[in-house]
Amino acid sequence: MIESFREDVLHGLKDYPKRLQSKYFYDENGTALFQRIMDMSTYYLTACELEIFRDKTVELAEVLRVEQEPFDLIELGAGDAMKSSFLLKHLVGKKVDFNYMPIDICGQVLSALRDRLKQDLPGLTVIPLYGEYLEMLRKATEQSDRRKIVLFLGSNIGNMELEDAHGLCRSVNRQLKVGDTMLIGFDLQKNPHTVLQAYNDKEGITEAFNLNLLERINRELDADFNITAFQHYQTYDPMDGGCRSYLVSLIDQTIRIGEEFISFRVNEPVAVEISRKYTALEIDRMAIESGFAPITQIADSKNWFVDAVWLVN
Repeated sequence: MIESFREDVLHGLKDYPKRLQSKYFYDENGTALFQRIMDMSTYYLTACELEIFRDKTVELAEVLRVEQEPFDLIELGAGDAMKSSFLLKHLVGKKVDFNYMPIDICGQVLSALRDRLKQDLPGLTVIPLYGEYLEMLRKATEQSDRRKIVLFLGSNIGNMELEDAHGLCRSVNRQLKVGDTMLIGFDLQKNPHTVLQAYNDKEGITEAFNLNLLERINRELDADFNITAFQHYQTYDPMDGGCRSYLVSLIDQTIRIGEEFISFRVNEPVAVEISRKYTALEIDRMAIESGFAPITQIADSKNWFVDAVWLVN
């Protein structure tokens, strides 16, 4: 993992414009900072999807056809499974025959999740898979001939450019079989001020979260970023739904990463995250163009967030 991290960082910072991949936010410190972000009143995404899984658990279970036959429930980027735990508890309580396969790139997170679920839901079979989404999905699909239900929650699909998001969904589709299902969370377009406030908090937690990526590079890749020489900048375009985070160099500077040197101009931005917001029509279009049939979209009470259910046909 460390070599792919180094390769991705160097490739992104040598590119123009410069960029870093947001998947590397989530080391131990980054995960703790993101937990603080999720606790903020302005960061509505977690609360909206949590409401869906908490209050519409039965509806989710019915539309996923969980009682028809045994299946494997595969969660991409499971994290602490805070939202999916409501569904897991419901399924265990109904004595549904299924295996839970959480996938994550953080081994510590997976270990903690496995231990917690073993205590909270002792009847649940948990098969953790540590690694990248698609590679681990392939391993999960090879483990049995059972029907597969893939969860991709938290609007993680929004952390990709449109072309990459469509590409991921097509790749997932190719690994599934007819009758398999994908449930995927989308943040909907809404008042631009509401969106911007979620990613530009006055307390500076989001800024610390983004800057922690540079600190992680320092720690793990033998780099010498001066964190105080970069500033977080957030923008949202309500026309295309792109909410983008940048780290801006405050001075002309040269950074060492191992034996490599990267130069930054004063005011040069580094793209670190996109959090795209979608319309309901765009979601259905993505399903169809990726080889799925859109079944339904289950929304929270504010209609700010939906979990879309797609079927492989």
